[in-house]
Amino acid sequence: MTRRSLPRLQLFPLSGESLGRGGPRVPESTPVQPCAGRALAGALLIGLTLAPNAADAQARAQGTVLMSENEDVRRFQEQTGWSDAVIAGDTIYLSGVVVGQREGESLDQAYDRTYRQISAILGRAGASWADVVDLTSYHTDIAAQFQAMAAVHRRFVDPPFPAWTAIDVDRLVPEPGITEIKIVARRPAPSSQPQRR
Repeated sequence: MTRRSLPRLQLFPLSGESLGRGGPRVPESTPVQPCAGRALAGALLIGLTLAPNAADAQARAQGTVLMSENEDVRRFQEQTGWSDAVIAGDTIYLSGVVVGQREGESLDQAYDRTYRQISAILGRAGASWADVVDLTSYHTDIAAQFQAMAAVHRRFVDPPFPAWTAIDVDRLVPEPGITEIKIVARRPAPSSQPQRR
């Protein structure tokens, strides 16, 4: 990727200004091109750092988006503008998968069904639970749900475990959802075989 050359920005005190009591001084001979202000220089650097590069912008345009295989869900995804997962380089970002507890279903059964759904999405992306590096779960009642989810989690995820952040929330979309699970995984190298569950 080629970046445009930007004018040299002043990110240190003007020539001869001290950086503080007894601090180093910028040599008088240091070439400095004045800019509109230090705030502008900082803003430009932040903008360059946070701005998506061309590769990021094209990540979704290169056939790396996984849509649902269920026609009804896919139609909803297309209407609302989201996918099951996006693969950007060697990183896989799964959209949050919402756990719904069906009538007569235990929490264990609901989480197991959802972990199997996540397994299928990871498999379509060429990965498995062994490749998950970060998991975020959003719970409508964390005290009642966390231990049940953790029990199922241990059946699917072996040590060393991924990072996991659990957050209590008021509600989820769709409304009857009790937990939403969001995953980030690394795609295994082509020569390694993903562990399937």
